[in-house]
Order: sequence, then structure tokens, then C-alpha cells
Amino acid sequence: MKVLGIDPGTAACGFGIVHGSGGRLRAVEYGWWETSPSEAPELRLKRIHDEVAELIGRHEPTAVALEESYVGADARTALSVGQARGAVLVACAAAQVACAEYAPATVKQAVCGYGRAEKAQVQRMVRTVLGLDEVPRPHHAADALAVAICHALAPPLLAVAGGRR
Repeated sequence: MKVLGIDPGTAACGFGIVHGSGGRLRAVEYGWWETSPSEAPELRLKRIHDEVAELIGRHEPTAVALEESYVGADARTALSVGQARGAVLVACAAAQVACAEYAPATVKQAVCGYGRAEKAQVQRMVRTVLGLDEVPRPHHAADALAVAICHALAPPLLAVAGGRR
């Protein structure tokens, strides 16, 4: 199974590709895209769409996993993240790749064993799970890898818990 994880955002959008085989997970590629606030919103969203489409075309993931939006006190930020998520979902639909979404607490629980883990703890656990030489930076990339790990681990965890696949 190959999973493309996305930590959506218009200012910074993290991505991480995880490949699972033989009970082991490894990072294939990870990073992030940054767009300028001075750029027109439609161009920022097009860039996110195009970058995701390019990754899907190059790596042919089995699925794409996104971190659900956290709606805090700033409605503008929530709207911006929602728009970025939309650009990612359209790229996935165009490529006919299945998408899954996970709440941040679910991702942290799957990767760290604690749903309120701090970003630094998520980075350290992603490093450990994937056997990386150093923690993935910036945290957008680590968050994207974490959501990909969460999705890659979901079927085995469901089987152990007696759930459906």
C-alpha cells in the first residue's frame, strides 16, 4: 500500500508518501509547498492542485489521506484551509484516487499513542516509525507523513479490533 498524506493549507501545504509492505512502513518522499499571500487566491489553489496531481501521477498512491480541518477561533484560517482541502480533493477525484480524512487527534493517537501529542512529539514518532535519520521538517511535512501512517495502519488496526475493512 502506498499512501499520500496531505496536511492542507494555502500558506503551507505539507505532503508525505508512505509505502507499507511486509508489515513495515517507509517514507518515499516528503516536503511542503509554500504560496505567497500576495498571490491571487485562485493561483495559490491551482498550485496546490497541480502539485498534488503531479505527486499522484508520479507515485500512483493507493489512497490519499488528509488531515481534517481544525476549526479554531479564526474563521479566515478555517476557510483558507478548507479551500486548500478542496483543491486536493479535486486533484484526487480527477485521478480517481480514493480519499480518507482523519481528525488531528486520531492521527496523533495512531502515531504517538496520545491524541493530544505536541508537534515535536509527532515529529519524533514519525522519525521512529519510518526509521528516518532525522525528524522531518517542517512540521507540515511531519504532519502529512503522520496522516499517511495513520491511514496505512488503519486496516491492520481494524482487523485486530474486529472492525470492517
